[in-house]
Amino acid sequence: MELLRRHRLARLSSEGWATVLDRPWDAQARECLAHWAAHQLPLVVTRQPLDAGACGLIAMGLPAPTRWARRRLALQVPRSSVMGFEEFPLLADVMPLLPLPARVAAGKLQAALADCGATPYVYGSFGWQALSGLDHVRPGSDLDVWVAVDDAAHADAVAARLRCFGAERPRLDGELMFADGTAVAWREWADWRAARTRSVMVKRFTGAAMQHDTSWCATIRNAKWAA
Repeated sequence: MELLRRHRLARLSSEGWATVLDRPWDAQARECLAHWAAHQLPLVVTRQPLDAGACGLIAMGLPAPTRWARRRLALQVPRSSVMGFEEFPLLADVMPLLPLPARVAAGKLQAALADCGATPYVYGSFGWQALSGLDHVRPGSDLDVWVAVDDAAHADAVAARLRCFGAERPRLDGELMFADGTAVAWREWADWRAARTRSVMVKRFTGAAMQHDTSWCATIRNAKWAA
């Protein structure tokens, strides 16, 4: 069974969508979900309650666009309703949504990350707009990327390249994701490694905790990324 983690997209079967739509949603939420079902758009795997796996359910989310008041809809879906998992769009696929100065900076960032064996995926407003074609992006929206990293040294190299992003708008934000699914905000990681803070928030599949050293990621390198 492949590893589940945050920021993983899930495509539901027709039966799965029928089960979702059969629940007692309000009119606005139902309209949004019906659009998602009709256009076979994905949901995103989110942080899980401790008992979700035992119940055979996966906690998922749908951050609605402006058309549906940017609501954040939370669902629990049986794993049997999932046809498959996939990733958010690559940074290259989102570039047409960026203003011209940011496109140039994004192109340079992509090349810099490739030089250290890293690939940026875009979630958040820009990622969802690329997926849905709807109005998720606002003038103040950040460009949220997650990047897979092998270990602390690789995380340092990736964070250094992210810090050199050459555009003020949109602001570049996001996470470094280790192969076991643990993640840290890249800005917090950079500050922590530079001793500007004493701890870093580490996000896991079922929760989050502050860490003061790198013992939590010392043995992650041998973990296998889900295809």
